[in-house]
Amino acid sequence: MSDKVSNLVERIHALQDELEEEFGRRRSAFEYRLESGRVVFEKEVRQRHKALQQRLSSYLAQARPLVVLTAPVIYSVIVPLVLLDIFVTVYQAICFPVYRIEKVRRAEYISLDRRHLAYLNGLEKLNCAYCGYGNGLLAYAREIAARTEQYWCPIKHAKHMAGRHSHYPDFVEYGDAHGYQNRKQELRKSSD
Repeated sequence: MSDKVSNLVERIHALQDELEEEFGRRRSAFEYRLESGRVVFEKEVRQRHKALQQRLSSYLAQARPLVVLTAPVIYSVIVPLVLLDIFVTVYQAICFPVYRIEKVRRAEYISLDRRHLAYLNGLEKLNCAYCGYGNGLLAYAREIAARTEQYWCPIKHAKHMAGRHSHYPDFVEYGDAHGYQNRKQELRKSSD
């Protein structure tokens, strides 16, 4: 990776760290803490949250009919999501040890912590769990795919791609045959 690209990647990481620190400062204003990975609100905060919860009946009454009608379509996606979860988890369990690629920790990507929010009604909690699972699972699967790509084909694409993964800047430039032959083993080793 060139010095300029390395510097840009370092600046991006620094900005991401700064963003996480700012999220942390904002979180402190909402009076909760994490104890052994669990969210804990003080009793009076939970009571205030509970008072703000919208009743399920009024929540449903305010929903547009087309929104209600599309719910089965949204929820039907759970089937391919669960299948994806099973397949990428089994794939990683079997193949990553063979390739000596460090395994992706699923728990770092899927978070179902919104159920602790007393201001959400049951349906809102279900929706939040669904979105937390779906987006977390896709990030988990993407990281597994990214580590696989780094091992097997760490070459940048000729065209711009939206949403590149974090390993992409290390890849060899498209068309750099010499660089690919010289760096492919190094890139494989850096994936483990």
